[in-house]
Amino acid sequence: MRSIPALFVLFCLLVHPTFARRPSERIRLGFYRRSCPRAESIVANVVAKHFRSDNTVTAALVRMQFHDCFVRGCDASLLIDPTPERQSEKSAVPNASVRGYEIIDEAKKLLEAACARTVSCADIVTLATRDSVALAGGPRFLVPTGRRDGLLSNPDDVELPGPAFPVANSIELFAAHGLNTEDMVTLIAGGHSVGVTHCSFIRNRINDPAMNRTLNARLRDICRAPNDPSVFLDQGTPFTVDNVIFREIEAQRGILKIDQNMGLDNSTRETVSTFASNNKIFRRRFAKAMVKMGTIRVLTERLGEIRRNCRVFN
Repeated sequence: MRSIPALFVLFCLLVHPTFARRPSERIRLGFYRRSCPRAESIVANVVAKHFRSDNTVTAALVRMQFHDCFVRGCDASLLIDPTPERQSEKSAVPNASVRGYEIIDEAKKLLEAACARTVSCADIVTLATRDSVALAGGPRFLVPTGRRDGLLSNPDDVELPGPAFPVANSIELFAAHGLNTEDMVTLIAGGHSVGVTHCSFIRNRINDPAMNRTLNARLRDICRAPNDPSVFLDQGTPFTVDNVIFREIEAQRGILKIDQNMGLDNSTRETVSTFASNNKIFRRRFAKAMVKMGTIRVLTERLGEIRRNCRVFN
């Protein structure tokens, strides 16, 4: 089992093989237009309320969606609470610091009051993440809905890339989920444009002689403090979803080794450079990659359920 210290973190709807079933079973834009017309606005209002008091919720929700989709697919299996009799994905070490569950709970409670057993927890996660990205200055984009909630949540299924994961291994992992190399760069480094890591996860990076000397000195100073201090992954605009982190990677200022390696590897360096020089292109590709990630192994119709409570199976 590999650990992940920070979120991975990641407009056109790409028909992914995982949901390319007969037309009635596909997730689609405006799925709740008739069954729950206020569904998307209810989620958006809840996210906006939390963002006003804590602008780090974007980092939390992007990470939550990544951790959910990359295990059993985008089925909200991450949200299930463990019990003394049965562990869940929440019990796995990489998910120990995932947060933001209360946002999903609040949205679910309001949606159940407005249109009971209609909107899935999996769709709430997708919508909430999308809305939080826009609030953090990132792109605004549409996401298809119609996912169902999964019926299994097993900690043994959790296997996620760590902070020093090799680029080649990352490419292979993303390809297994139907995502290409550009998607990988976009989602990993783009997701790291917000959020933090802890000093215990970057010791190897601090000892890298290629790291920018000014940044290295600053990190060494921060990490001398007790209690495993946190460090912004994007030193320039840590609360904004933008391309600044790619400029930092180009300047050998990537905080995580996995980020910095993408700036050096022949298979990913050109994408990093493109994003570093053009925020408009990054925003467009980030939106596209987020939509694509949200289609991983989705469940529809009879393949899943609509939970009444996102933390427990019906």
